[in-house]
Amino acid sequence: MEPAAGISYFDSHCHLQDDRLLPDISGVLGRARNAGVRGMMCCGSCQRDWQIVHDIAVVNPQVVPSFGLHPWYLSERTPTWHEELVARLAENPAACVGEIGLDHALDKATFADQETALVRQLDIASRLARPVSIHCRRAFGRVIELLRLADGVFQGGIVHSYSGPPELVKTFEDLGLSISFSGSVTFPGSKRARASIAVVSPDRLCIETDSPDIVPFGCGASVNEPANILAVAMAAAEIRGVSVGEIAELTFKNASRIFCVKR
Repeated sequence: MEPAAGISYFDSHCHLQDDRLLPDISGVLGRARNAGVRGMMCCGSCQRDWQIVHDIAVVNPQVVPSFGLHPWYLSERTPTWHEELVARLAENPAACVGEIGLDHALDKATFADQETALVRQLDIASRLARPVSIHCRRAFGRVIELLRLADGVFQGGIVHSYSGPPELVKTFEDLGLSISFSGSVTFPGSKRARASIAVVSPDRLCIETDSPDIVPFGCGASVNEPANILAVAMAAAEIRGVSVGEIAELTFKNASRIFCVKR
């Protein structure tokens, strides 16, 4: 698929530091640029990748860095992870807090630890006035409860790669969050994501690749990358009954506002 001239996209969640993308980072960024991707939120997930995210963002102004402790990597953290996260954010004044959240597909024994880490990182986001990027799998009710306990003091952000029911979209919006959709909306059988993207408020809609995962349907690749954002935009446009250009403009504007990026 060929990008339309003059259309700009914002990939609101990707992992350029991943071993599947990093060895060809120049090629990945070049293909993104050629596809019209003018902004990318690159999310760190654990202490060992925060420095790589920082290094990528320093030399690529279109990349917005984000640093967080993902529930998958809690067992790898050091006793000083909290202090290191605060230091990383201080070193990167435009950075966000993420990827953070809850994953109830993991062992139930980790749930309490996941919640402790999430609440602590929401507090950091609040104190430093940074937006968040939230991972949520099979835990939507509990994430909502914890966000309500935070009383909206965090500085907004997104629920990334949303897979929840459409009935919860407004709940997240009322909590000050935007909703981002990945390549899953391109899957013919992904009824829930497609139903949800149809009801998101225009000023709360974002799109992402979640690279290198969730390759859009029909892309013919085993590894995803930001250049494939066009496939997500096309699916969003078809579901919402608007043009791809409108989706690109709307989601670029929304992501730029959330992440304080100047076009």
